[in-house]
Amino acid sequence: MSGDRMRQKTTSHILSARGGSIVRTGEYPAGPDGVARGARRTKGRLDRQTKLLLLVNGLFVTANALSGTFVNVYLWKSTNDFSLIAWFALVTHAAGALTFWLSGGWVKRHNKMNCLRLGVAVSALFYLTVLLLGARAASYVALLGAVQGMASGFFWLAFNVVYFEVTEPGNRDLFNGWAGLSGSLAGMIAPWISGYLITHMKETAGYRLIFTLSLAVFLIGVAFSFFLKKRKAQGRYYWFYFLGCLKENRHSWKWAAAALAAQGMREGVFAFIIGLLVYISTQSEMTLGNYSFVTSAVGLVSFMLAGKLLKPRFRRGAMLAGAAAMVGVILVFFWRVNFVSLLIFGVSVALFYPLFSLPMTSATFDLIGRDQESVRNRVEYVVLRELALDAGRIIGVLIFLAVVSFDASPATLNWLMLGIGSAPLLAWFCMRNVLGGSGATSSADGEK
Repeated sequence: MSGDRMRQKTTSHILSARGGSIVRTGEYPAGPDGVARGARRTKGRLDRQTKLLLLVNGLFVTANALSGTFVNVYLWKSTNDFSLIAWFALVTHAAGALTFWLSGGWVKRHNKMNCLRLGVAVSALFYLTVLLLGARAASYVALLGAVQGMASGFFWLAFNVVYFEVTEPGNRDLFNGWAGLSGSLAGMIAPWISGYLITHMKETAGYRLIFTLSLAVFLIGVAFSFFLKKRKAQGRYYWFYFLGCLKENRHSWKWAAAALAAQGMREGVFAFIIGLLVYISTQSEMTLGNYSFVTSAVGLVSFMLAGKLLKPRFRRGAMLAGAAAMVGVILVFFWRVNFVSLLIFGVSVALFYPLFSLPMTSATFDLIGRDQESVRNRVEYVVLRELALDAGRIIGVLIFLAVVSFDASPATLNWLMLGIGSAPLLAWFCMRNVLGGSGATSSADGEK
């Protein structure tokens, strides 16, 4: 994964939208749904469970940052084929979406913490599989994509549900800021270490070592997850609840889902293409590690500031500014695609991405918590959110595959990246009324 991917992966699974009047999660009485109500008033603070959840998330992200940045490069070096990498991404997103939907019943009716632990364990299995396959890994991209997608689906479904349960509007932006900050820190240090090891070790020994390190960190993450409290089961799981939400205009979910799909379109392609372009331009894993270090360092500061300073009433304007900057900086590739232009792009995205992602995430989860019915069906809404993101990712990758199968010239790639990379503006257009409604209410809510 590139530095851009690391920030997206950290935040995009914990960010979203809402509209209309908001009832604060903390105003509900305690009930059998497992969400603490009334007694806990965080007022912008993080308690022990939220901090522990941040730690587990940080370990998961760090393990992926160690090796995820270089998995696509590892596959590329065997084939030099953009289509192969895109197929790997496509299978990953499809498997992730299916796992999200199917595991929703498990998370709602049984122990969601076991689902989270399974996600970490399957991630470890992914890197173990890469180690065992070695040079033959490029021949098994479908298998590897399926395993990685399953790991992502299990982990992020459980994580997002628990995240919703342990946060509320008053501390959600703060949590998202810290999650983004820890992701940027991991994306800054881990890829640099990996690049150094790969560069200074013979043949593929460096890759084997970093895949082994990721395996170890995932196991540590499983151990820490046992300190998270077991959360109550929540009753019946409605398998096709998301279809009803999309058919009705209630709670602005139709617009929120469209915005999430637009966000996913960009993520699906930029997740792999930027890191590959850095490697192709420099032919150096160490330079790719340096690229991740610089861009993630900028992202670390940006997420820290945005998490502390961004208030609900600023969400609409901040998201537009972030989206416009992320689209505008793509024009640098029409000048030249080299390390300098890629670094300008990476630093700019790192600087402005939090303005786009934090409002998107916080507003979506606020939408889930707007009333008691939504809270009871929070698993179904989290599934809806991820299915919308993955639908966008799949569409983006399919467009990429269709274009590069006919023409993979630099000029075509530039126009393709500009077209797909403009999706954040579409996401803002779909979210503008949702953000406008939430901002007015939540500012009164979250700033008392």
